[in-house]
Amino acid sequence: MTIRWVWAFLDRPAAQFDITAEFWTAVTGTTLSPRRGDHDEFLTLLPESGAATLKMQSIGGPARLHLDLDVDDVPAATDRAVALGATLAEDNILTSRIGYAVLHSPAGMPFCVTPFHDSATALAPTVTGPSGDRSRLDQICLDIGDSDYDVESRFWTDLTGWAWRPSTLPEFTRLSPRPDSPIDFLLQRLGENRPTTAHPDIACTDMEATAAWHESLGARRTDRGKHWIVMADPTGQPYCLTSRKPA
Repeated sequence: MTIRWVWAFLDRPAAQFDITAEFWTAVTGTTLSPRRGDHDEFLTLLPESGAATLKMQSIGGPARLHLDLDVDDVPAATDRAVALGATLAEDNILTSRIGYAVLHSPAGMPFCVTPFHDSATALAPTVTGPSGDRSRLDQICLDIGDSDYDVESRFWTDLTGWAWRPSTLPEFTRLSPRPDSPIDFLLQRLGENRPTTAHPDIACTDMEATAAWHESLGARRTDRGKHWIVMADPTGQPYCLTSRKPA
């Protein structure tokens, strides 16, 4: 199984959808595609140039983030994910009509196995803030409960086949794909037990300047680490600004 592309999907209730879309298009330098789907529930955030990596979905449940993994052979990749410990979602399994599979990781992280259609293109340019700071959404952090960490991290490592790399901090490890893929995975071991969730990480040349810009757009700071600032978007969903250099 080769993952040809990764999409980060911001799933938001209809009442929060427009404000979420307005904020994330601003901070990623994108525009919204036309809506699509049986209920106009899907859209893509389109950069001025280069490859898109972020999509949105209007949902009936609580806000969350899920991943779409583009592959060449959806049934084979689905079978492999299940063999590694994933479970098919009861309400939306692989069918000939929808053409993709909705699954959950062993510790509950939702993801989809989806067909790959487009050739990979160059990365989208970095986004420049009002103060000249540059940023890029280039990482998804999987927040994994302490008791699930070993099983969950092994699942994502085996599923992706990506290179596993330790971090300078013991609670983090990194999965890095091939160089032309736009998104890394960071695996974070939490100090609590709960189902796995995920949040976006944005690499910044100047975290403070980027945070101030995002605050002017409706975000707020919620915590501070040595190399990151934890933010909440206007709907209260978490993401992080990090001191990593944007590509």
